[in-house]
Amino acid sequence: MHMALATDTLRLATRERALNELDDIEALVRTHRARLLRFVTFSLGDEDLAASIVQDCFVKAWANRQNFRGDCSVQTWLHSIALNLVRDYQRTQKFRFWKQVRKTATDITEIAGILPSTASSPESQILARERAREVACILQTLSLNQRTAFVLRFQEEMDLREMAATMGLPINTVKTHLHRAVRTVRARMGGQR
Repeated sequence: MHMALATDTLRLATRERALNELDDIEALVRTHRARLLRFVTFSLGDEDLAASIVQDCFVKAWANRQNFRGDCSVQTWLHSIALNLVRDYQRTQKFRFWKQVRKTATDITEIAGILPSTASSPESQILARERAREVACILQTLSLNQRTAFVLRFQEEMDLREMAATMGLPINTVKTHLHRAVRTVRARMGGQR
């Protein structure tokens, strides 16, 4: 009984801190925008569309901040909202305008130049960008769930529990999607590591 009371008290304190964070929209955007933008961009392959979805994500989060239960971190909650918006986009195709813009949009592989690299030589950096380009192309052929699991694990560095919470799926289902995605990427890259 005492343990349950302590757990409820901790959850309420965590929720209160999160609600304070959610109340300050500017700080929320400064803190979480880059990660969300990277996640949505890799999920959709379109930087302009991703920026629009991330903006919608923040508006939706701020408007519904009182519904935040505190069961997960604010970051995980925002990723869940963003993922639902990505799913909505793919399901309804209501952003058809962006498909036309995609032809002139920045190629997602240009983001590879921003990713940190331990390579020091220009040749190594070119090879890293080429591999990132190759992975980005392969990701576009995966199902949404496989692509999402891959990006959350390797780009966002989430653990399986966070991934399951973000995707709204059981952990074993997330493991299956991740396994299939990794197997496909490895096979298409010729087993490179």
